[in-house]
Amino acid sequence: MKFHKYHALGNDYVVLHPAEIGELPSGEAICRICHRNFGVGSDGILYGPSETGEADFGLRIFNPDGSEAEKSGNGLRIFARYLWDCGKVGSEAFTISTPGGVVEAKVGEDGSSVTIEMGRVSFNSSAIPVAGRAREVINEVIEVEGKEITFCAATIGNPHCVIVCDEVSEVQARRLGPAIENDERFANRTNVQFMKILDRSNIRIEIWERGAGYTLASGSSSCVAVAVARKLDLCDGEITAHTPGGELDIRVADDFSVTMTGSVTKVADGIICDEMFEK
Repeated sequence: MKFHKYHALGNDYVVLHPAEIGELPSGEAICRICHRNFGVGSDGILYGPSETGEADFGLRIFNPDGSEAEKSGNGLRIFARYLWDCGKVGSEAFTISTPGGVVEAKVGEDGSSVTIEMGRVSFNSSAIPVAGRAREVINEVIEVEGKEITFCAATIGNPHCVIVCDEVSEVQARRLGPAIENDERFANRTNVQFMKILDRSNIRIEIWERGAGYTLASGSSSCVAVAVARKLDLCDGEITAHTPGGELDIRVADDFSVTMTGSVTKVADGIICDEMFEK
C-alpha cells in the first residue's frame, strides 16, 4: 500500500490516494496505520482525491481512532500541497470538498506555504451542535473536575470548545481535554482549545483534538480560537496563532469568515507492508 506523509507544524497526516490503494481501509486498519509504535504513525489519514460535483477535488479525513472528521485545517493544507506535488494543481486557486464544507486553497510558489479560505465560523448551538435551546454559545459554564470553567463553542464545519485562560499548558490540555471532548452536551464530541490572549494580534493555544488527543497544532482549532477572540473583542482581525508546533497567520472578516496561511513539510513517500496489518 503506497502512502505519502506530510506534517503541518508537527500535525502529521498520511495521504492515501484511492487510485494507488483501492478502497478505503477499514477503521481497524486506519488505527494501525496511525499508531506511533505499530504503524507508520500519524495524527490522521487523508483519503483522496475523489471525484465530486461540489468542488475540484474531494477529500475524506480520518482520525487515529478510526472515526471520520468533517474538516481539518492542517489536513487541508497538507492535501493541497500533495495535489501540488502531484502536478494536479499549480499557482491558481482551487476548491476542495470535505464533509464539513467546500474550501478554496492556494499553494505558494515553492510549495512550502498554503492558504485556505476555511469558511465562516458559526457560534449557533444548532450548527455546532450543543444541547439546549437555540442560541449563540458564548461564555457558558461547564464543570470539569469539580470546577466551573467558562467556554465558548463554535463550528467551522467541525465542533470546537474554546476556553480563555491566563496561562495554557500541555498538562492542562491533556488533563481537561478528554472530559470536555466527551461532555454530553456535545452530541458529536468536540475539539478543545485552551487559549491565552498575548495581545490584540497574537494568541497562544494548546489543543486537545477529538479522536486524536493532544496535538502540536490544528488549523481548524486555530481558526475557531481566533474567531472567538474577535467575537469577545479581545483581538483584531489579523492574528497570529501560536501553537506548540509553530505559527499560523489568520484573518477574520466582519462576518467571521476565516482565511488561514501556514507551512507544510513533506516527510516521506513509502510502502506499507501487508505484514503490518497481521494480528
